[in-house]
Amino acid sequence: MSATSTERTLSPTAAESSGSAASTLDLAGVSRWYGNVVAVNDVTMRLGPGVTGLLGPNGAGKTTLLHMMAGFLAPSRGAVTLDGAPTWRNPGVYRRLGLVSEREAVHTFLTAQEFVLASAKLHRLPDPEAATRRAIALVEMESAQDRRIGTYSKGMRQRTRVAAALVHDPQVLLLDEPFNGMDPRQRLHMMGLLHSLGDAGRTILFSSHILEEVEQVSGTVQVMVAGRLAASGDFRTIRRLMTNRPHVFAVRSTDDRALAVALIAEPSVTGVELDRNGLTVRAGDYGAFTRALPKVALARGIRVRQLLPADESLESVFSYLVEA
Repeated sequence: MSATSTERTLSPTAAESSGSAASTLDLAGVSRWYGNVVAVNDVTMRLGPGVTGLLGPNGAGKTTLLHMMAGFLAPSRGAVTLDGAPTWRNPGVYRRLGLVSEREAVHTFLTAQEFVLASAKLHRLPDPEAATRRAIALVEMESAQDRRIGTYSKGMRQRTRVAAALVHDPQVLLLDEPFNGMDPRQRLHMMGLLHSLGDAGRTILFSSHILEEVEQVSGTVQVMVAGRLAASGDFRTIRRLMTNRPHVFAVRSTDDRALAVALIAEPSVTGVELDRNGLTVRAGDYGAFTRALPKVALARGIRVRQLLPADESLESVFSYLVEA
């Protein structure tokens, strides 16, 4: 299903809910700790209509934050509200909120149709069968809806869970690592669906530890590191911070000593270390250094045998954002 056909499928739902105001999630000084372990530390953010990416390495506190937003956990400090009402111990918020958790909580003996229908009935929808058909169509599971979930691939189970979260047409949708297990075609469709929901005025937040996923789906990003909100705002601005941060490269060549002498004179290079394993080069500008290296080596007749970024883990990137 293309993004255009997804929009056509969504149009009746959008028309039905056009009379309801868009929803806003607010977090004010939110912290959550377990004994001496701080999982989320003093996070303040506001989420409105559109798609927002929650980006951070594993263990950054993303799931804990989502569970507090969904009312599954009480903040140890601060407040989480949906349209001004607290999410904790407030079942009424689930009329406007849908959640897809990272943990797969599905009854594998049910079919997708039965699973989504059960969710529709729990929400006491006036026509649960029609709502079930619409939600299953949104995630393109019609052809497999009568098979038991236990026979599904992980990507198919993910899409079934998204359908169950969408069946009551929520104004807010929270998704924890929604693309896990999906093949490229499934990912493309799900990205189109999230875009369409955001364009229709829904408030969508999805978490990921993969930079490219967030870049393709969301223009607005909240970056979590070690329980803290490290950066917030337009993705392009945050991406620029990540690209322009200091970088470390491991370099091996046919003449490491001569290459080290030549590189230290380059404006993009801030430091060079030479040992028996080759060169460790620190560069202030990723692009400038990777463009300069081949020119420097060619001019001196040196062959570069290896060029590897030595600090490209998400933890390294986000640690820089925290310190910036």
